[in-house]
Amino acid sequence: MMKAGNYYCGDLCYVFNNEDWDDVCKLTISGNECLRGEFNLPDGRRFAMFNTAFGDGEYEDQDGYKYSVDSGTIGCTLVENITAEKYADLRELGRIVEFKEQFEVSEDHGMIYIGHLCIETNDTYKDEYDDEYEEEY
Repeated sequence: MMKAGNYYCGDLCYVFNNEDWDDVCKLTISGNECLRGEFNLPDGRRFAMFNTAFGDGEYEDQDGYKYSVDSGTIGCTLVENITAEKYADLRELGRIVEFKEQFEVSEDHGMIYIGHLCIETNDTYKDEYDDEYEEEY
């Protein structure tokens, strides 16, 4: 469960400096496996991160907002946790969202859920599901 606050939602490689990104990778990569879910950096800063279905690219949420991805992942962290200074406007790469209450994060078949945000990263699964749904009804 993530606590309430203002969050950057998107590819976290844009918001952490190199040292912090190294810590993120140590926490989320185990051998050949990429771990998903909620994590704490060594200093206690919390973040959530999930793999996209097709790696890098651009993905949209239910509002049509686009997320640029260069690490094959999408996640969230409090704005106050941001340490990178290399991008002046993070809103072009992700989205700043205020969550007024605690919220859950999860992933299912390429759909990444960050609170009320639904970011589709697997159009293939969606298309297959839609086809099955139409055949049933």
